[in-house]
Order: sequence, then structure tokens, then C-alpha cells
Amino acid sequence: MLFFLRLFSRLPLPVAHGLGALLGLLGLLRRRHRELLRDNLRLTGLYRPFCLLRAGMELGKGLAELPLVWLAPLPRVFALVREVRGWEHVEAARRKGRGIALLAPHLGCWEICGMFITNRVPVTALYTPPRQEWVHEMMREGRERAGCKTVPPTTGGVRALLGRLKKGEATFILPDQSANRGEGQWIRFLGHPAYMPSLPYRLIAGTGAVPLIVFAERLSWGRGFRLHIEPLPAMPDTSRETLAQATNQALSVLIRRHPEQYLWSYRLFRHHADVPPPPEDLS
Repeated sequence: MLFFLRLFSRLPLPVAHGLGALLGLLGLLRRRHRELLRDNLRLTGLYRPFCLLRAGMELGKGLAELPLVWLAPLPRVFALVREVRGWEHVEAARRKGRGIALLAPHLGCWEICGMFITNRVPVTALYTPPRQEWVHEMMREGRERAGCKTVPPTTGGVRALLGRLKKGEATFILPDQSANRGEGQWIRFLGHPAYMPSLPYRLIAGTGAVPLIVFAERLSWGRGFRLHIEPLPAMPDTSRETLAQATNQALSVLIRRHPEQYLWSYRLFRHHADVPPPPEDLS
């Protein structure tokens, strides 16, 4: 399988995205997949029939671009980032000697975000290996060849992230994940309760790191990606609760700008059997 994916990675991005869009449309023929996307879009108030089609196509593009991002020569991968907006926020944090918490939602091509930034700044990423060994091999090779260090979601891994941030380096975390019991908090995300991890905000509050939201916008017709780096808005304090609310509000605004590029196939809004339900007064 890895051999064929290496061959696929040689395709030009417009061809890969074209095939991916077709694959995404075909995927919408599967009832369960189509209903999952539709239900998530409805929960967040973003459902439109055309948006459902676009979301399906973008999901397909996201799958088709991964072999290229992970396996193609690095100069070719970095050249796919056509524009960077907000790099001055990274430089400002580095001049102050502060760590940087890169918060990358499941929006656009988050994989190329980490690889591109790692080429310029030391980055350590939290990493949960997938079940399939060949996917694990491809993912690890793709992420680490640019210099990114990866750590598991264990106590040792969290200590490593804390140490990197205190040294003024960067960490890369996907904040919009479904957390396990005892590792998250209920928060309103896109207008609906979601049980999301509290680790990013523990790290930021404990180290004084600068939180930056990063997003690689997928440009039309396979033209590449536009990297966005955005700071959080001014906050009255930097408690974990305030950080979590500010981050999720900022993520919601960003996703509403580009709803078709979000990973609507992810079951973020599910209720866990072993997690108490969200409080009725959740703000």
C-alpha cells in the first residue's frame, strides 16, 4: 500500500485534488456518511445543501493530498504554501523568548501547517499512533522528516511538552478533539456543547506560552495553501477557563468563514457514555 501511495504522491496537486473531490462526492452516496455530515452541519447552524456537497468534496481533497504532503520531497511540499499571513506573531513571541502553543483545528490541511512551521521553528507535537501500521509508518515519516518531534499522550509526553514550551520552543496540538473522561471539559463550540481537551490550556496557563491559531486554507483548483496564523483576542485573564472559551470562540469564527473545509465527519458532538452530560447553564 505504501508503494502505491508513493506513486500517488507524485501527482500534481490539482490532479490529486480533482480525484479527491470526485472521491468525496462518491462518498456522499453512503447514507451513514452523508447523514453524519448533514447532522453536524445542522447542529452548528451551517447546513445548506450546497455546503454539504462542498464539505464532501473537501473531505475527499483532504485525503488525496496527504500522500503528497507526507511523502513528496520537502521542497515541493513547502512550495505548496503560496502565502503566509501572520508570521509576525511567531516572530514576536520568539523575540520575547516565550514558548508558542500552535492550536490547529481540523480545518483545511493541518498537516502542512505543522510541517511548514517546523521548518522554521522547533516544534513538538502530541501524537497518537493510528491502528494501521502502514498508516503509522507514513504519518511518522511525513511529520518527522521536517524535524518535528512527536510525543505520546502520556504523562511523560505532557512533561516533554511543558519542557519545550518553557525553553521557548513551540508545540502543535489539535484543540478540537473529543476528549476522554477526566481529560476534558464541556464547552460550547459552534453553538453546541462538546467535550473537548483541557490539556492545551493547562500547558498555556502553566508556561505563559503564546497561543496562536494556525490554519492552512486549501486554495481552489489545486493552487496550493494559504497559511493563516492568528493570535487570540485580548482576554481579561489567562485562566484555563478563559483561555478555553476564547480559543473556541475564535475557532468557531474561523470555521464559519470556511465551513466547507472543516472535518464534519468527526464525531465531536457525541455524548460519551462514561462522561457526565453537559451542565444546563453551559455558556
